[in-house]
Amino acid sequence: MNEKNKNLVIRSVSAFVLLPVVLVLLWKGGVYSAALTGVAAAICAGEYYAITQKTLSPAAWVGMLFAGVMPFLPLRDPTRMGEGAFWLTALFLFFAFTYHLIRGPLQEAPTRVAHLVTGLLYGAVGLTAVSALRLMPDGMAWVIAALVITWSNDTAAYFAGRFLGRHKLYPAVSPNKTWEGFAGGMAGSVGGMFIARAFFFPVFTVTDCLLLGVFGGIFGPIGDLCESMLKRAYGVKDSGRAIPGHGGILDRIDALLFNAPLVFVYITFFRGLLS
Repeated sequence: MNEKNKNLVIRSVSAFVLLPVVLVLLWKGGVYSAALTGVAAAICAGEYYAITQKTLSPAAWVGMLFAGVMPFLPLRDPTRMGEGAFWLTALFLFFAFTYHLIRGPLQEAPTRVAHLVTGLLYGAVGLTAVSALRLMPDGMAWVIAALVITWSNDTAAYFAGRFLGRHKLYPAVSPNKTWEGFAGGMAGSVGGMFIARAFFFPVFTVTDCLLLGVFGGIFGPIGDLCESMLKRAYGVKDSGRAIPGHGGILDRIDALLFNAPLVFVYITFFRGLLS
C-alpha cells in the first residue's frame, strides 16, 4: 500500500470513529455538547499557540483552559453569554499582560499577549456559538445547519475545483482553490440546506436555506483561507496531529469557526425580521 492510500485509510477510519461520537454528544446536548465543544476549543487554542509561539508556555495553558470554559457559558444563561465571554476575555487579557510583565521577554511581550488573546478567541468563539445554538429551540437543527453549510460547501468545492477549476481564487494563500470551486461550494451549501429541509428539518424555511447557504458559502471559505494564511505565515503544513490522517482540529473546523457564529447571529437577530 502506497503512502497516499495508507493516509486515505487512516483518514477514513478516523472519520468513521469520531463522527458518530461527535453527533451523539451534540444530540444529547446540555453539558455533553458543551464538554465536546469545550475540549475542541481548548485544543484549537493550543494549536494556535503552538503555531505562533512554537512551544506552549504556562500562559498558553491558561489560555487553553479559558478557551475550554467559554463553551460552558451558554449553559448558565444563553441571553447573557456575551457578557460572560467579555469578562472571561478581559480577565485573561489582564492575566496575559501581568504574566509577561513579570516573566518577559519584555520586547516581545505585546506581541505575545496579542497572540494569547487571539488564540483564546479564535479557538473558543465559534465553538461557543455551536454550544449556544444547541440550547435554542430546535437547537439540534441549527447545529446541523452550521455543519451542513460547512461540510457540503467543502465537498462540493473540492469536486467542482478538481474537475472544473481553471481560475485561481487566492494563490498566495491557498494555491489549489479556484473560483469554480468557490461557486461549486456555494451551490453545495444552498443545496445541502434544501436537502436537510426536505428530508430532516422542516423548521428551515426557504429563506433560511437561501440566506444561510449563500452566506455560509462566503464565510466558510474565508475561515478556511484565514487558517491557511496563518499556517503559511509561520511555515506550518498542519495545525496539529490531534486527528490521525486529518491533521489538527483547526484543519478540520476552520470553516465551521466562522459559520457557527453566522448561524447564531442569523437566528438571534435576523430570522424573526425576515419571517
